Amino acid sequence: MTSSVQDDPKYQPGPPSGPEAAPADAIVSPDTRRPNRMPPGQARTRKWPVLHWAHVPTIDLGAWRLEVNGLVERPLRFTWAEFQALPRVRVFADFHCVTRWSRLGNLWEGVSLEALLASAGIRPDARHLVATGYDSGWTTNLRLDEALRPDALLADRHDGTPIDEDHGGPVRLIVPHLYAWKSAKWLKSLTLTAEDAPGYWEQLGYHNHGDPWTEERYEEG
Repeated sequence: MTSSVQDDPKYQPGPPSGPEAAPADAIVSPDTRRPNRMPPGQARTRKWPVLHWAHVPTIDLGAWRLEVNGLVERPLRFTWAEFQALPRVRVFADFHCVTRWSRLGNLWEGVSLEALLASAGIRPDARHLVATGYDSGWTTNLRLDEALRPDALLADRHDGTPIDEDHGGPVRLIVPHLYAWKSAKWLKSLTLTAEDAPGYWEQLGYHNHGDPWTEERYEEG
């Protein structure tokens, strides 16, 4: 990953980085209820560091499309206006990067991933999801049960403002309970598959699952 982090993300005591507490209408990610919200090996930052594997794509909202395909009954394709018209959710969750920083108390807004996939009609043989970005076809993979958690969403707003290009806007995937590389930036498509298909970082040695609470950073060997 490349990074433009300007500060050492040392632990800083005090309130969460974003809202002090979850708004009443927000889905609260279960990990925010842990007595210790910091996974092992992590350090807290109040800033939101910028990390990416290559370039930041320039995306014209007029040309932006999001596709849901693969093992679904009804493949979907959304323009920006159509995506904005979908039912909205807000999720209050922490955010953990494999490079050992965590940002606590984020308020994400967007479209429920579970609801979106349900509207496409998940076929019985679907077991995995591949998320593809606009950055030269970058991919990451998820088990379908991970994607269907209520706190997973396609986010276009963070802490009350639109997600900027550096952080994956206009839309990025957010899967709060896994390391942040699973939360694909610049989202272009979601493909349901029967077989697992490791993505860019997974093929380079990152753990195929990516659970921060058991430090699944890299595959052994």
